Amino acid sequence: MMNARVTVQMEDFDVAQEIAALRQADARVGAVCSFLGTVRDRNDGDAVSTMELEHYPGMTEKSIEAMIDEAMARFDIFAARVIHRVGLLQPLDQIVFVAVTSAHRGESFQACEFLMDYLKTQAPFWKKEQTPSGARWVDARVSDDAALAKWGIARPNA
Repeated sequence: MMNARVTVQMEDFDVAQEIAALRQADARVGAVCSFLGTVRDRNDGDAVSTMELEHYPGMTEKSIEAMIDEAMARFDIFAARVIHRVGLLQPLDQIVFVAVTSAHRGESFQACEFLMDYLKTQAPFWKKEQTPSGARWVDARVSDDAALAKWGIARPNA
Protein backbone atom coordinates (compact mmCIF):
# COMPACT_ATOMS: atom_id res chain seq x y z
CA MET A 1 0.00 0.00 0.00
CA MET A 2 1.31 3.44 -0.92
CA ASN A 3 2.00 5.84 1.93
CA ALA A 4 0.12 9.12 2.15
CA ARG A 5 1.66 11.99 0.23
CA VAL A 6 0.68 14.61 2.81
CA THR A 7 0.55 14.47 6.58
CA VAL A 8 -0.16 17.34 8.97
CA GLN A 9 0.58 16.20 12.50
CA MET A 10 1.63 17.26 15.98
CA GLU A 11 4.08 14.37 16.41
CA ASP A 12 7.71 14.44 15.35
CA PHE A 13 8.83 12.28 12.42
CA ASP A 14 11.84 10.16 11.45
CA VAL A 15 13.49 11.49 8.27
CA ALA A 16 15.35 8.26 7.44
CA GLN A 17 12.16 6.23 7.87
CA GLU A 18 10.21 8.61 5.63
CA ILE A 19 12.82 8.52 2.86
CA ALA A 20 13.04 4.71 3.04
CA ALA A 21 9.25 4.43 2.74
CA LEU A 22 9.15 6.85 -0.20
CA ARG A 23 11.67 4.90 -2.27
CA GLN A 24 10.75 1.40 -1.08
CA ALA A 25 10.43 -1.14 -3.86
CA ASP A 26 10.76 1.44 -6.65
CA ALA A 27 13.81 0.39 -8.69
CA ARG A 28 13.29 3.37 -11.05
CA VAL A 29 14.50 5.76 -8.34
CA GLY A 30 17.98 7.11 -8.99
CA ALA A 31 17.63 10.29 -6.94
CA VAL A 32 16.01 11.39 -3.71
CA CYS A 33 16.06 15.03 -2.71
CA SER A 34 14.78 16.15 0.66
CA PHE A 35 14.40 19.32 2.68
CA LEU A 36 14.08 19.50 6.45
CA GLY A 37 12.99 22.73 8.09
CA THR A 38 13.52 23.34 11.80
CA VAL A 39 12.39 25.97 14.29
CA ARG A 40 14.99 28.72 14.80
CA ASP A 41 15.63 30.45 18.11
CA ARG A 42 15.69 33.89 16.42
CA ASN A 43 13.57 35.68 13.84
CA ASP A 44 13.72 39.31 12.68
CA GLY A 45 16.38 40.02 15.31
CA ASP A 46 14.34 38.77 18.28
CA ALA A 47 14.74 35.66 20.40
CA VAL A 48 12.02 33.07 19.80
CA SER A 49 11.13 30.74 22.68
CA THR A 50 8.30 28.86 20.94
CA MET A 51 6.39 28.74 17.68
CA GLU A 52 2.77 27.70 17.53
CA LEU A 53 1.31 26.54 14.23
CA GLU A 54 -2.36 26.32 13.42
CA HIS A 55 -4.08 25.05 10.30
CA TYR A 56 -7.50 24.41 8.84
CA PRO A 57 -7.83 20.58 8.92
CA GLY A 58 -8.84 19.12 5.58
CA MET A 59 -8.27 22.35 3.67
CA THR A 60 -4.55 22.37 4.45
CA GLU A 61 -3.99 18.79 3.28
CA LYS A 62 -6.04 19.40 0.13
CA SER A 63 -3.99 22.51 -0.65
CA ILE A 64 -0.68 20.63 -0.27
CA GLU A 65 -2.00 17.70 -2.36
CA ALA A 66 -2.70 20.22 -5.15
CA MET A 67 0.88 21.50 -4.83
CA ILE A 68 2.21 17.97 -5.24
CA ASP A 69 -0.05 17.43 -8.27
CA GLU A 70 1.43 20.61 -9.78
CA ALA A 71 4.99 19.39 -9.07
CA MET A 72 4.18 16.02 -10.69
CA ALA A 73 2.92 17.85 -13.79
CA ARG A 74 5.94 20.18 -14.02
CA PHE A 75 8.77 17.77 -13.24
CA ASP A 76 9.64 14.19 -14.17
CA ILE A 77 9.30 12.82 -10.64
CA PHE A 78 7.97 9.53 -9.32
CA ALA A 79 6.77 10.43 -5.83
CA ALA A 80 6.67 13.20 -3.25
CA ARG A 81 6.09 13.33 0.49
CA VAL A 82 5.27 16.37 2.64
CA ILE A 83 4.99 16.35 6.42
CA HIS A 84 4.18 19.56 8.28
CA ARG A 85 3.87 19.78 12.02
CA VAL A 86 1.35 21.87 13.91
CA GLY A 87 0.94 22.73 17.58
CA LEU A 88 3.50 24.16 19.98
CA LEU A 89 7.11 23.73 18.83
CA GLN A 90 10.46 24.63 20.39
CA PRO A 91 13.68 25.83 18.74
CA LEU A 92 15.52 22.89 17.10
CA ASP A 93 12.24 20.96 16.57
CA GLN A 94 11.60 19.61 13.08
CA ILE A 95 8.75 21.50 11.47
CA VAL A 96 8.54 20.53 7.79
CA PHE A 97 9.81 17.72 5.59
CA VAL A 98 9.65 17.53 1.80
CA ALA A 99 11.09 14.63 -0.20
CA VAL A 100 10.94 13.86 -3.91
CA THR A 101 12.08 10.86 -5.96
CA SER A 102 13.03 10.74 -9.63
CA ALA A 103 15.36 8.98 -12.03
CA HIS A 104 17.90 11.85 -11.98
CA ARG A 105 18.95 14.48 -9.44
CA GLY A 106 18.00 17.58 -11.43
CA GLU A 107 14.29 16.83 -11.43
CA SER A 108 14.33 15.93 -7.72
CA PHE A 109 16.19 19.12 -6.75
CA GLN A 110 13.84 21.32 -8.78
CA ALA A 111 10.66 19.65 -7.58
CA CYS A 112 11.77 19.78 -3.94
CA GLU A 113 12.62 23.48 -4.20
CA PHE A 114 9.35 24.16 -6.03
CA LEU A 115 7.34 22.45 -3.30
CA MET A 116 9.10 24.36 -0.51
CA ASP A 117 8.64 27.70 -2.30
CA TYR A 118 4.97 26.87 -2.79
CA LEU A 119 4.51 25.73 0.83
CA LYS A 120 6.11 28.85 2.31
CA THR A 121 3.62 31.18 0.61
CA GLN A 122 0.49 29.21 -0.24
CA ALA A 123 -0.09 26.53 2.40
CA PRO A 124 -2.75 27.62 4.88
CA PHE A 125 -0.73 27.61 8.10
CA TRP A 126 -0.73 30.34 10.70
CA LYS A 127 2.42 30.77 12.78
CA LYS A 128 2.69 32.60 16.08
CA GLU A 129 6.07 33.19 17.72
CA GLN A 130 6.66 33.84 21.39
CA THR A 131 9.31 36.55 21.84
CA PRO A 132 10.55 38.56 24.87
CA SER A 133 8.18 41.38 23.83
CA GLY A 134 5.18 39.03 23.52
CA ALA A 135 3.47 36.87 20.93
CA ARG A 136 3.37 37.85 17.26
CA TRP A 137 1.96 36.34 14.08
CA VAL A 138 4.52 35.55 11.35
CA ASP A 139 3.81 36.70 7.80
CA ALA A 140 5.33 35.27 4.64
CA ARG A 141 8.40 37.20 3.55
CA VAL A 142 8.75 39.19 0.32
CA SER A 143 11.66 36.86 -0.51
CA ASP A 144 9.26 33.88 -0.24
CA ASP A 145 6.91 35.54 -2.75
CA ALA A 146 9.87 36.19 -5.07
CA ALA A 147 10.95 32.55 -4.80
CA LEU A 148 7.46 31.41 -5.82
CA ALA A 149 7.34 33.95 -8.67
CA LYS A 150 10.43 32.40 -10.29
CA TRP A 151 8.21 29.36 -10.99
CA GLY A 152 5.71 31.60 -12.81
CA ILE A 153 3.28 31.68 -9.90
CA ALA A 154 2.22 35.03 -8.50
CA ARG A 155 -0.59 34.68 -5.99
CA PRO A 156 -1.44 36.51 -2.82
CA ASN A 157 -0.26 34.77 0.33
CA ALA A 158 -2.55 32.16 1.90
